[in-house]
Amino acid sequence: MSLQNKIDFALIFSVKNANPNGDPLNGNRPRTDYDGFGEVSDVCLKRKIRDRLQESGKNIFVQSDEKKTDGMPSLKTRAESDEYGLGKDAFNVKKTTPEKTARLASEKWIDVRSFGQLFAFKSDTKDGVSIPIRGPVSIQSAFSVEPVSITSTQITKSVSGEGDGTKKSSDTMGMKHRVDKAVYVAFGGMTPQLAERTGFSNDDADTIKQVLPKLFEGDASSARPEGSMAVEKVIWWQHNNKSGQYSSAKVHRTLSVNTDGSYTLDSLDGLKPEEIEGF
Repeated sequence: MSLQNKIDFALIFSVKNANPNGDPLNGNRPRTDYDGFGEVSDVCLKRKIRDRLQESGKNIFVQSDEKKTDGMPSLKTRAESDEYGLGKDAFNVKKTTPEKTARLASEKWIDVRSFGQLFAFKSDTKDGVSIPIRGPVSIQSAFSVEPVSITSTQITKSVSGEGDGTKKSSDTMGMKHRVDKAVYVAFGGMTPQLAERTGFSNDDADTIKQVLPKLFEGDASSARPEGSMAVEKVIWWQHNNKSGQYSSAKVHRTLSVNTDGSYTLDSLDGLKPEEIEGF
């Protein structure tokens, strides 16, 4: 049975001396908007959700190269694999309808039935395939509650990556950037009407609910040292029907987060939020 109740949620997390989401168009500095507020993209957050789901044993279609478990070199290879995917016939419109392929993909991979997916592959023939799947789970970019302070540090490597070793090459010099201290907030939701199309269930919603408090566990890197990012709270609003008792915008506006990570919640009649501690 697909998701029966509309769900809204919020994610409050802290950053200390870390780069939560580098911008490749700006020297990998932490992302900020034009007013100086820190930003973590929705794509980045969904990547971390996928990673935590994968670590919990769930089948994930969009696996990162550094965490993939099946050895597939591309999404197309994974999708057409007989062992890890649906097989080539599933993406041959002459043998399988797009509707059936979408259903099979949603059944197999939790990230497909959650976030949706566009299967757009070239085929051995000149026809190719394009199968869009719209998922019921959406998440917004996270923004800091106040403008962030960014520290940039020049670094050097102890050995040149190229050359004969007689002098240091240009690649020994580099920069590292970090957000000194900030609190970020992201909002998301789950829509039963779209869940009916992918088969996203109450159990799937609960699975995502379980991984959100530990979103940054196992995600350490030189830019994000262990313990430098932490989920402080997950706020979970479960409505009593499919359409929702209130609009998502009205629900999200009931949450006000302070710069120290504390927050207040305004009440809405008949809708009680669940407040979940970070891992």
